[in-house]
Amino acid sequence: MGRHVICRVDEIPEGKGKRVDVEGRSIAIFNRGDGRFSAISNTCPHEGAELCWGKIAAFADATGPGQYTTVEDREMVRCPWHGWEFDLETGRSYCDPKRVRVKAFDVSVDEATGMAEGPYKVDTYDVETEGRYVVLTI
Repeated sequence: MGRHVICRVDEIPEGKGKRVDVEGRSIAIFNRGDGRFSAISNTCPHEGAELCWGKIAAFADATGPGQYTTVEDREMVRCPWHGWEFDLETGRSYCDPKRVRVKAFDVSVDEATGMAEGPYKVDTYDVETEGRYVVLTI
């Protein structure tokens, strides 16, 4: 496990990402604001888009149709190509491509049970700041 000084803190604007290549890995580092940084694998498992170009958004949770809230301390990055979302803390996706298709379905109303994790995940890495520098540990 090695520590790598990536850049100065002010080189990644708040709410934006930066691509870095470290030890043969393409990694996306995000400035989440308030001195918080996250790093995940830069490649979307869907079709290979670079996640560093994605938008950061608060996690949305819904209790029913039209009834949603955002969880501000839980943030996702949205893939710039097709909108798949990955949790910046765990790298987990909540997309399930097996359910995305054009087909008619029977409809019923059930009690909302929350979101189920999808089968895809990207790697996460430890990021910290030391003074004015962003430091990545692999």
